[in-house]
Amino acid sequence: MRIWSIANQKGGVGKTTSVVSLGGLLAERGARVLLIDLDPHGSLTSYFRYDPDSLETSLYDLFFNQRCKDIDYIKKVVKPTSRKGVDLLPATTALATLERQVSGQDGMGLVLAKTLAQLWDDYDYALLDTPPILGVLLVNALAACQRLVIPTQTEHLALKGLERMVHTLKMVMTSQNRQLPYTIVPTLFDRRTQASVITLKEMRELYPEHVWQEAIPIDTKFRDASHDGLFPNELDSLSRGVRAYRHLLAVLDQAEEVKHERRSAQ
Repeated sequence: MRIWSIANQKGGVGKTTSVVSLGGLLAERGARVLLIDLDPHGSLTSYFRYDPDSLETSLYDLFFNQRCKDIDYIKKVVKPTSRKGVDLLPATTALATLERQVSGQDGMGLVLAKTLAQLWDDYDYALLDTPPILGVLLVNALAACQRLVIPTQTEHLALKGLERMVHTLKMVMTSQNRQLPYTIVPTLFDRRTQASVITLKEMRELYPEHVWQEAIPIDTKFRDASHDGLFPNELDSLSRGVRAYRHLLAVLDQAEEVKHERRSAQ
């Protein structure tokens, strides 16, 4: 299983759109995909017409009574989506209380990693939609994943959120004594505006080795797909936004293959 966290400590940058778009494209080529909602707002959960306020079980429940090691319980929590081969581990608003409830308890940063270990043979990919704040949920996402994707809106204020995210990543890598590769994905790009063009240029200057060389454009098809509860490539496989995410997926896959080859050579 390949595990990618989609994260940024700023909201409104396209995290959920990125998770859904990449998930739909992976399913398009026959991959088995698990989408995981770690955000108490439950945007990913709501996308697929589940109500974060009324679900009886969710990711929240896996943090208690060692349920993250109970495969039968985990499978009861997982929900289907609109596309065969793509499932959802949903969120409820109770996640907002998790920080206070598990504070000081050992092992709370590894709950998601233990959960995914139980599902390892059931999926080819797990895509994690994370909250925009540093806490136990984001720590779980960073501890469990093998690659970090950082969507960043191409506007000036988003650069500060990107700076915080990279700083957090470096702290986590130091504490865990491991390297976590990351890709910065410029989003909501509008080439007609000077602000978008200038911000994209700054982003590439600040993080030359990590910024994807293309950008996800503003595309109303994303909003239409969300309205209908569909993956963007189900609604329009040739839209500008879907084509951009298809190019991004190819780059991410190539990076994974390079990483695999390096490990094999060691």
